Amino acid sequence: MWNHKTFLFFCFVGLLPLCPEGKAEDKIEFNRDVRPILAANCFECHGFDAKTRKAEMRLDTAEGAFAEHDGLIAIKPGDLAASELWSRVTSADNEVVMPPPESKKTLTAEQKDTLRRWIEQGAPYQKHWAFESPKSSEVPGVSNPSWVRNPVDAFILSKLEKRNLTPQREADREILIRRVAFTVTGLPPKIAEVDEYLKDMSSDAYEKMVDRYLASPHFGE
Repeated sequence: MWNHKTFLFFCFVGLLPLCPEGKAEDKIEFNRDVRPILAANCFECHGFDAKTRKAEMRLDTAEGAFAEHDGLIAIKPGDLAASELWSRVTSADNEVVMPPPESKKTLTAEQKDTLRRWIEQGAPYQKHWAFESPKSSEVPGVSNPSWVRNPVDAFILSKLEKRNLTPQREADREILIRRVAFTVTGLPPKIAEVDEYLKDMSSDAYEKMVDRYLASPHFGE
């Protein structure tokens, strides 16, 4: 059943691609941090498709990445020096560097650092996110707890504080209802709907406004 809490959750999830989650974190996660790098730069030649795979080297599975090929191991958990992947992505030799120059793909310094930390942390793989059981995360502590109204706020504020950023002031009510109306129905709010929201001074006015749009026959358009 959809309700205002569900709506807020999916709005938050929808913002995740805009926030480079984990880049400033100590713990590297394969699905979040590493898989996108490998998928964009490596899987075409070293992925699941046997027809395009080169050197019989797979990087999309732990079994393939940890296996030995002609005395070399693409990824040796915890050992950068013995990991051929690291040697290739940091090489200055165009004959061996990966991705190869002809691919027109390059790794940024940040991407290389992510791979480095991931290997040093044991190169833990994960199944595709759809096959991973969801796990509850501990709500982080923040230095400005008065700003937090719900657990989602704590996660957002925690990331802002780590980047020495401060939240913008809360949007005016006219802006809030416009955002909700377009998000839920694809349509702008009617004047009567705006007036109803502005006149409601109750503590749960926003939640009730969201619920009205979720109950609209235009929901999902």
